[in-house]
Amino acid sequence: MVRAVLRRPLGIVSASVILFVLALAVFGPALAPYDPFEGDVRSILAGPSAEHWLGTDALGRDVLSRLLAGSTLSLLSAAEAVGIGLLLGVIPGLLSVYLGRVFEWLSLRFMDSLITLPFLVFAIAMTALLGNGLHQAMFAVGILVAPGFYRVTRAAALAVACSQYVEAARLVGASPWWVVRTHLWGKVAPTVAVATANMLGAGLVIVSALTFLGIGVQPPEPTWGGMLATDLGYLFQRPYGPFIPAVLIMITVGAFNGLADALHDATDTSGARTRSRSRTNTRKELAHA
Repeated sequence: MVRAVLRRPLGIVSASVILFVLALAVFGPALAPYDPFEGDVRSILAGPSAEHWLGTDALGRDVLSRLLAGSTLSLLSAAEAVGIGLLLGVIPGLLSVYLGRVFEWLSLRFMDSLITLPFLVFAIAMTALLGNGLHQAMFAVGILVAPGFYRVTRAAALAVACSQYVEAARLVGASPWWVVRTHLWGKVAPTVAVATANMLGAGLVIVSALTFLGIGVQPPEPTWGGMLATDLGYLFQRPYGPFIPAVLIMITVGAFNGLADALHDATDTSGARTRSRSRTNTRKELAHA
């Protein structure tokens, strides 16, 4: 599937952007030319220069250094939220197909109730209950994105559950765990991969929105959303200030969405090739017969 994605221009561009952003998250803090927490009162709200390539903020801190340092928290927090949603959504989605009517009904009603929760209110309530920290906020986000994973996984699993080879495995006494591990997961995994890429983009937007509001990560810790909120307060002095973190968020989200589209096209093409080969083999057998 990786090769199929990389054969497409959209897949190549999206993967390249994501790799670049991941490199920023890994090496960004080490590449920062200045301490992202240390300000210089002599260069407050300075414009771009040879000394400060992207200028400084209202406290004299180097903007480029804070962007590089903030990339780690911004991406890791989005990945943490999506990972929590993946566990809370995919596993119940798979098991709801095979563990009987009671578990199916309970899991469906629970996921439906999560969908009705107001996102911002729930996130604020969770951080107020557990503390205004990164992990608490991401746990709240992960709970709210879990229904999306649940519905995607369940829909893909239902399509496979009615297949003849799964029914045959049940008839010979295979346990639900064996069926899920052997037959089901391989068919559901491409769909989950597409949903994960989409959710990573959505998770970054959600994380940026929360940090923009001061939820999860508190100043002076740099994040892309937090820098965007800070720069909006000084538009008159630095009208270009919010542009750079906003563009980083937009490019990264677009890359994740592009990767999801490329994955979707790759899996569809693989399925079309399989069906085409199956039809060709059937015609050959009929011809020989």
